[in-house]
Amino acid sequence: MKTELLCGEKKVEIELPYSTTILEMKRLDALPNPEDAVNKALNHPIKSPPLENLARGRKNACVVISDFTRPVPNKIILPPLLKVLEKSGINRENITILIATGMHRPNLGEELVSLVGKDIVDNYTIINHYCRREEEYRKIDEIEGAPIEINKYYLDADLKILTGLIEPHFYAGYSGGRKAILPGISSFETMKFMHSYKMIDNPDVTNLMLDQNPFHKYGIRVAELAGADFILNVVINKERQIVGVFAGHYDHAHLAGCEMVYKHSAVKLNKRFDMVITSGGGYPLDATFYQVSKALVCAKDILTKGGTIVVLAECREGLGGKEFSSILRTVSSPQEFFTDYSDPKDFVIDQWCAQSIYQTIDHAGELYIYSDGLPLEDVKSMGAVKVDNVQKTIDELLAGKKDVVAIPDGPYVVGIAD
Repeated sequence: MKTELLCGEKKVEIELPYSTTILEMKRLDALPNPEDAVNKALNHPIKSPPLENLARGRKNACVVISDFTRPVPNKIILPPLLKVLEKSGINRENITILIATGMHRPNLGEELVSLVGKDIVDNYTIINHYCRREEEYRKIDEIEGAPIEINKYYLDADLKILTGLIEPHFYAGYSGGRKAILPGISSFETMKFMHSYKMIDNPDVTNLMLDQNPFHKYGIRVAELAGADFILNVVINKERQIVGVFAGHYDHAHLAGCEMVYKHSAVKLNKRFDMVITSGGGYPLDATFYQVSKALVCAKDILTKGGTIVVLAECREGLGGKEFSSILRTVSSPQEFFTDYSDPKDFVIDQWCAQSIYQTIDHAGELYIYSDGLPLEDVKSMGAVKVDNVQKTIDELLAGKKDVVAIPDGPYVVGIAD
C-alpha cells in the first residue's frame, strides 16, 4: 500500500506492506466559516465575559502571538480580535502585538508579513520577544530558587490576551494557553529552570499529560501571577484548516481545546513497534531539526527498545540555532551527552531539545534521517544514518521487522502504547 508523509511543503510517497499500521489524525472537517466562528467565540467565550466587555475602559492591550514555527492561522484570527479591541475603545496605537519567540530568532521582514499579513504589519506595533535582553523583562516570582522573569511589555499592559494553536506537545502536554507566557515570553534564566535536564528527564513531562505534569503546573502558576485576561486558541486539521475555536478563560478555554485535540490526535495501541516511520510534521515545523525532536519523541514512546526509526524532515534551515547545532556536532553518543549536560551548572541554550534527541537515540537501535537540508556530516555526528533514497532504505530495513508503523503527520499524532 502507498502512503504520503509530510516533508517540507511537499509529501513524499512511500510504499509499505499491507501489514503496516498507519497512525493518522481522526478526520476533522474544516469549519465552513472560520471568521464567523472566531467572532462567535469572542462574543460567547468559555468561563469569561465577552472580549468587548473586558476591553471596555482599558487604556491599552498586548496581544501575544506564536512565532513562525507554529502554523497558527493569524490572518484569520487576528483581524476579528483587533476589531473588537478598537470597537471597545482601545485605539490602534495602544495595541501591541508581541511575538512569543521563546528562545527562537525574531520574525522580521517578509517573514513577519507572511506571519500576520501586510495590513497588520503596516498598521500595528509588533514586537519580538528577546529572552536575553534584561531590559525587556521583569521578575515576578521564584520557583525552586529559579527566577521567573516575564516580558515587561506584557506585564505592563492593561489588557493581556494570549493567542495560539492547541496541539500535542512533548513537554507541556499540549501547546497553547499558558504556554504563550511560559516559555513564550520568558527570560533565558527562567528557561534554564523550565528546560533543565531534571525537568526534561521527568517521565510526567510528556505528550497529552496535564494533571501530573510539572511543566504544565508551573505554566498555570505563572499565568496566574502574570495575568491573562483572555485567550483565543484554535485547533487545526492536517490540512492546516481551523476545526475548532476556543476563547475565554486562560485555563478553562484551553482545556476545552485540549479535549478536542485528544479525541483526534491520540491513538491507543496495544503494542510497541520494531520500526517507526515518521515525519517531522512538514513546513514550518520541520524547518529545523530542532523542531523534529517532537516527532522523534513520539516515535520513541511507541518503539520497542533497540528498534528502528526512520524520519523524513526537510530542515531547510539546517539543524537549528548555533548552540543546538554545536551540541549535535560535538556529542557523539547519548552517554556522552548525559554525562556532559546533566549538571545544572553546565546548562546551555537548547540542550533540552538535544536531550530529547539523545534519549531517543539511546532507546532506538538505529535512527535514519531523510533530509535535503542536513549534510551527511551533521547526521553522522549525532550517531544517525543519512538516507538518500527513502524507499530503498525502508525496503531494506523492513526485512526481519514484524511490527511496523508509519505516522504520515509526525508529531501531530500521538500513539499511546500499553
